[in-house]
Amino acid sequence: MGAHFLIVTVFLALTSSLAFASDPSPLQDFCVAVDDPKLFVNGKFCKDPKLATAEDFSFKGLDIAGNTSNKVGSNVTQVNVAQIAGLNTLGVSLARIDYAPYGLNPPHTHPRATEILTVLEGTLYVGFVTSNPENRLFTKVLNKGDVFVFPEGLIHFQFNTGHTNAVAIAGFGSQNPGVITIANAVFGSKPPISDDVLAKAFQVDKKVVDYLQAQFWVNN
Repeated sequence: MGAHFLIVTVFLALTSSLAFASDPSPLQDFCVAVDDPKLFVNGKFCKDPKLATAEDFSFKGLDIAGNTSNKVGSNVTQVNVAQIAGLNTLGVSLARIDYAPYGLNPPHTHPRATEILTVLEGTLYVGFVTSNPENRLFTKVLNKGDVFVFPEGLIHFQFNTGHTNAVAIAGFGSQNPGVITIANAVFGSKPPISDDVLAKAFQVDKKVVDYLQAQFWVNN
């Protein structure tokens, strides 16, 4: 009896964790997001469905190239719940990523979503790193029409290896996947992380840490 109860308990725990492993499933046709500065919820509040319009479910301008004249040579045009209010509760979003020649979308993670990337133009060298202790690197060179998947939460990157501009479209399994750019988070935090902490973590001199913290970090 005790063993049977333990098995049932473990099964329920596993199924419960899987049920909450991504954005909540909608319980109605849609829930167009509205902001309420006085209250905070896991997601967005809904407007009255009778007041929803087609504009709540559309976005214009994804055909326009992003400005890549920055230090990393890339630009991400996000299309998530902040741009399309009707995405609220639907668990999907996307982005257009533009790369200058040799432009980089720096190592980063999406804490709430798996990403699937399709190359529209150019050639990209992409990859992701698995979690500790293996830290195994998976990489591939992608050409026009190729697709690659970056698992949820893992550090990944894209680098334009060509002499011409490159463009990709990325889909995400969340209405708001979030992004943590590793260099920005570690060396550009406000207030800064202690020199002692970073010098020991990266096994470098504090002067190196000071130099890195003084850089202007690009938020993609």
